[in-house]
Amino acid sequence: GIFDDHRKTKIARTPGGGIPVSTLLLDVDRGGVCTTWSHPVSQTRDLEKTQNKQGKREGCITMTHKFLPIVLGAALGLTATAASAATLDDVKAKGFLQCGSNTGLAGFAAPDDKGEWNGLDVDTCRAIAAAIFDDPNAVKFTPLTAKERFTALQTGEVDVLVRNTTWTMSRDTTLGLNFTGVNYYDGQGFMVRKSLDVSSALELSGASVCVQTGTTTELNLTDYFKANGMDYNPVVFEKLEEVNAAYDANRCDVYTTDASGLYSIRLQLTNPGDHIVLPEIISKEPLGPAVRQGDDQWFNLVKWVHNAMLNAEELGVTSANVEEMKGSENPNIRRLLGVEGQFGEAIGLSNDWAARIIKHVGNYGEAFDRNVGPDTPLGIARGVNALWSKGGLQYAPPIR
Repeated sequence: GIFDDHRKTKIARTPGGGIPVSTLLLDVDRGGVCTTWSHPVSQTRDLEKTQNKQGKREGCITMTHKFLPIVLGAALGLTATAASAATLDDVKAKGFLQCGSNTGLAGFAAPDDKGEWNGLDVDTCRAIAAAIFDDPNAVKFTPLTAKERFTALQTGEVDVLVRNTTWTMSRDTTLGLNFTGVNYYDGQGFMVRKSLDVSSALELSGASVCVQTGTTTELNLTDYFKANGMDYNPVVFEKLEEVNAAYDANRCDVYTTDASGLYSIRLQLTNPGDHIVLPEIISKEPLGPAVRQGDDQWFNLVKWVHNAMLNAEELGVTSANVEEMKGSENPNIRRLLGVEGQFGEAIGLSNDWAARIIKHVGNYGEAFDRNVGPDTPLGIARGVNALWSKGGLQYAPPIR
C-alpha cells in the first residue's frame, strides 16, 4: 500500500526538562505517600520509580488503604491552602505577569526575529497585563511543552497558562486547575502530502502518523482509527519542534493536531504548497486559559478579561475608538469602559480595567484578525469563533 515505507516506526521520547517542583506526591494505586522537595520534574519521576530491595519505592511510606483517605485529605488541604494565596497580589508585587505559552506556534504564540512574542494566546496574556498594570508589555513568557505545561502552572512557575490547551473534564477536575473560558474553538485534523493522493482521513489505514505525546491529540487519534476499523503506526515525540521536523523529513505519512495548528505548522515546512489539510475534523477542542484552583479572584479576573474583549467587539468598541466611546450614552458601553458602576473592584482592579485592555490590545475580533484571520498567512476564517450574533459560538455574559 501507499504507507508501506513507514511500518512499525518507533521514536524515543525526549526526557522532560527539569521544572522545579515542591510538592507532595501521592501514590494512590499502591497506598503510599512520597515527599519530594525541590527536584526537577524529570528527577521526581525517576524517584517515584526507584525500587528498594523489598520491592517498596524509596522515599515512600507504605500504608494500608484504611489510612489512605486521611493522608489524601491532608494532602488536599495542603494543596488548597497553597492555591488560595492571592495570585493577583503576587503579580502586582513582582510587577509583571508570568504567562505559560507554547514553545512556538505561529498565529498563537511565537517570538519574532526580534524576540517579541506575538499571537492570539499572547494577546490574551497581554490583555491580562494591561488590565492590571495598564501596560501590555508587563508580561514575561515561559515556553512550555505539552508535557511540562500543567506542572508549571500547578507549582506556581507561571501565573496563568495560555497555551492552546484543550478544556476537558479530566483536566478540569483532577489537575487542580480551572479553565476560564474558550478563546479559540478548534478541532483535530490531519495534514498529508499531496503526493499521497488521498482526499479523506478515511483513506489513511496503515499510515504512520506523527503526533505529540501528552496531548488529547494522541488520545483522539487512537479513538478515531479504532472507531473506523483502521490500523496506524504512531510516531510520537514530546516536543512540537520534533514533530514538525519529523514530518518535514518524511519520517511519517500524516501529521495530526488541532486544525489551527496544522495551518500554522504548514507555513514552517520546507515546501508548504506540497501539503494539504484533509477536511475531517475528528474532535472538539475548546482551547482556553487555565489557572490554579483555590483563588477565585484570579479565576474571575482572567475569565472577565476574555469576556470584556468579546463584549467590546459586540458593542463596536475598538482600540481606535475606545476613548471616544467613553462618551457614549449606551449603558452597556459605559459599564464596560468604567464610566458607570464599580465593576473593577470585584476583581481587584481599577474601574477602567476593560478600557485598558481595549486601548492596548483591542477587542476579540481585532486580536483574531491580527494574528490568525483571513488577511494573515494562516488565513483562518472566523467560522465558529465568530460572535454568537454572527452565527458563531463566542458569547460573553454582560457587565452589569
